[in-house]
Amino acid sequence: MLFTGVTNNLLRRHYEHTNGLTQGFTKWYQVKRLVYYEETPSIEAAITREKQLKNWHRKWKIALIEKDSPRWDDLSIGLLDSGSSPE
Repeated sequence: MLFTGVTNNLLRRHYEHTNGLTQGFTKWYQVKRLVYYEETPSIEAAITREKQLKNWHRKWKIALIEKDSPRWDDLSIGLLDSGSSPE
């Protein structure tokens, strides 16, 4: 399953998803791997991009992911290794 969402704290959001702390899609389908993310200059830009991606065909989303991560590596590992706290 592919999930698209917006957050102001990627580490916290990933922690919530991987530990089943949020209700809904990610808990139901046990979405646990972060395979793609983008940073934007504002929340408005993030919401606009989220809406754009949600309207994309699955094939386009897969191509976007595989452009930078052909093996669908879990990008959260690099984020967590940076020493940041999820809170």
